[in-house]
Amino acid sequence: MAVTKRGVCVCLAVVLMLFVGVMATGSNQELSVSRKVKAEQLQSSNNSTMEARSEEVEAMNEHAVDDPEEVVSMVERSIRNSTERRQLAFFSCGTGNPIDDCWRCDPNWHKNRKRLADCGIGFGRNAIGGRDGRFYVVTDPRDDDPVNPRPGTLRHAVIQDQPLWIVFKRDMVIQLKQELIMNSFKTIDGRGANVHIANGGCITIQYVTNVIIHGLHIHDCKPTGNAMVRSSPSHFGWRTMADGDAISIFGSSHVWVDHNSLSHCADGLVDAVMGSTAITISNNHMTHHNEVMLLGHSDSYTRDKQMQVTIAYNHFGEGLIQRMPRCRHGYFHVVNNDYTHWEMYAIGGSADPTINSQGNRYAAPTNPFAKEVTKRVETAASQWKSWNWRSEGDLLLNGAYFTPSGAGASASYARASSLGAKSSSMVGSITSSAGSLPCRRGRRCS
Repeated sequence: MAVTKRGVCVCLAVVLMLFVGVMATGSNQELSVSRKVKAEQLQSSNNSTMEARSEEVEAMNEHAVDDPEEVVSMVERSIRNSTERRQLAFFSCGTGNPIDDCWRCDPNWHKNRKRLADCGIGFGRNAIGGRDGRFYVVTDPRDDDPVNPRPGTLRHAVIQDQPLWIVFKRDMVIQLKQELIMNSFKTIDGRGANVHIANGGCITIQYVTNVIIHGLHIHDCKPTGNAMVRSSPSHFGWRTMADGDAISIFGSSHVWVDHNSLSHCADGLVDAVMGSTAITISNNHMTHHNEVMLLGHSDSYTRDKQMQVTIAYNHFGEGLIQRMPRCRHGYFHVVNNDYTHWEMYAIGGSADPTINSQGNRYAAPTNPFAKEVTKRVETAASQWKSWNWRSEGDLLLNGAYFTPSGAGASASYARASSLGAKSSSMVGSITSSAGSLPCRRGRRCS
């Protein structure tokens, strides 16, 4: 009997413990539900506040709207800012391309678009573009009125005074009536859409700073001008004839041109003149063009002596003839590019530029009279023999040869050095994705 009573007591204790457990679980569930309701109420309140703020801003600028991903991006950026540059390889794809390894392998790149601004290299590495501004979504490919552009168009976006990160709602072909005159602190980010600027005016970066051009197809640019064009919300003026460059950089600094596909333009693909400096031209695919790249205004324009340009990880491809680049006066770091085509020469210059060629792959054409990589333009050997041009670690194929010159002054090459060169054996991997990338949301950008 005593044993039976003891058994009954044990059973009662177990039942009591189960009852307490059930009550606690119910209490926790109620607490969880309560917290969820409060969170939803708080989110609703925050959304209402954000909507009110958005409506207030929209009253000033209809199309500079909050992107759904912007808030997440801003919060994450505030956490990352102090350590970003020490973690450039966090998403490393192992390509050896430090720009791409910084952002491309993140499947959520579309939620972290502005991370790109922290991935720059070379002399233009401090170009932040519109990183500190809002997103502007281009919804309209038209360019009906260069003086009074429609909200929602690319022209309306780039002339605004405030920093903006400009993206595109869908695939589009933009035929510009006149050159597109950029304002400072702008990023044009074509990722996630197939965007062509073609068959009209193209991009002018003139007397501004902090511009990033990324992920566009720019081709068949035409001379435009002798017309009124707006350059800011408060200013428009008469423009004389533009040359028809894909991207013209004029008196500007902190410019980064990355991952674009460029071809078939009336003048240059990328020209930088009139005291422009702190420029990086990277990861672009250039094809079917004569005078590819001019860096320096004229032999007599000495302000270009301060010019510093990095040309890195580009693919100079089919149908190119000369000027990859053609340099004057300044300091030029040509590093880890793939030269698979030229008809006349690859790198040229005049007026004593310093050219630092490192880790490139130069494949000469079959023409036996066009094997030389270099060309001193309209200059006697007695003059150019003192210019500092060097080839270091370049891979020279199919009879290609580089003619060096100068005493190799360390101070001069220091001013023409902007990043560590990788082995020329890696150039194929580094440049394999040069040009505009077919990025899709939710997947690694490849």
